[in-house]
Amino acid sequence: MKKQLNRIAKDTNLFLKKYINKQNNSDLMSAMKYGLFPGGKKIRSKILIDIGSLFSINYKTLIAIGAAVECIHAYSLIHDDLPCMDDDNLRRGKPSTHIKYGESTAVLAGNSLLTMAFEILASPNLKLNEKIKVNLIKKLSEYSGHLGIAGGQYLDLSYEKKKTSKNKIIEMEIKKTGKLFSFCCVAPAIIKNKKLSEIKSFEKIGSQVGLLFQISDDLIDFKGNSKLAGKKTGKDQKRGKATLISLLGYNNSVKYCDMIIENINLNLIKYGSNTIKINHTLNYILNRNK
Repeated sequence: MKKQLNRIAKDTNLFLKKYINKQNNSDLMSAMKYGLFPGGKKIRSKILIDIGSLFSINYKTLIAIGAAVECIHAYSLIHDDLPCMDDDNLRRGKPSTHIKYGESTAVLAGNSLLTMAFEILASPNLKLNEKIKVNLIKKLSEYSGHLGIAGGQYLDLSYEKKKTSKNKIIEMEIKKTGKLFSFCCVAPAIIKNKKLSEIKSFEKIGSQVGLLFQISDDLIDFKGNSKLAGKKTGKDQKRGKATLISLLGYNNSVKYCDMIIENINLNLIKYGSNTIKINHTLNYILNRNK
């Protein structure tokens, strides 16, 4: 599993470095690279490639799309760490972008990474027809904005120190984290021109993968080691964050994650033995940093 993740991380970072190096230099480039590299474990790209393998999609095409996803993810982390958001000074084992470069530069670097994602998808080097590219850009735009990542972060902040229902917490976590995973699951179906019903099915699977990721991330925050996590842990309780752990408790949250994995596997069973790769990834998500 780690070998596969390392290969995907290496190939994605190589793509991004080549892409950035072909652009004209700017004063923001240093901060953009700082927030983007080395770029974590690339679990989103791994899910994209796992689902893409069900449809026999070209690996290099998936790496390019995964690179766009990683730009969105990096942008969201840079902004999440800002003092006006979650106020985190450590990210991926090093000072957060705003600590290194200042708040205004961090905001602008995050904005630039957001827009670079769409440049990658629109690039003539991505060998897909224009209609598919438009559909991918439309879907990623939707999942990144007020109906997805941005909207989820707004809810996350607004629920702090408030009694929040299970359904509202799940809705928030699916928006904040699940929508980008939804894109990773939907993109291969869009590329293969699958029916709307199948695209919707993969959208729901992606939401569940994202929910699994967010709960496991909260479990790490609750009990994890800051050095292994690469960020400060124990902060959710201090800030009064609305999480399923605060509602269900640690052990019941782990059981809830097991149920999510079981449901995802049931929904993918019709795709045969290739889904074993996804199953391995799901278990890795739950058990990482243990």
